[in-house]
Amino acid sequence: MKNECAKKRPVDNPYEIWMSPDGTWEWRVLKKYQTPANEAKNKYAIWFTACKSPNTYGSWEYGDAYVRDIKSTARRES
Repeated sequence: MKNECAKKRPVDNPYEIWMSPDGTWEWRVLKKYQTPANEAKNKYAIWFTACKSPNTYGSWEYGDAYVRDIKSTARRES
């Protein structure tokens, strides 16, 4: 199976958007390094994301984030 999310996208056109329940944190998934099947088997799977939170003062911070951390604290918006 081919990874359909392997190419990096700009922040205004992410693969997925994840939001915290209170809406203060937002992660935009810009690249996935593995297929969903492989991510499910890897507890250290990561996504390249842009994140906005109260700690970033309205700007985006870019970097890798653990998939399990995002999925355990946020819900998928798109």
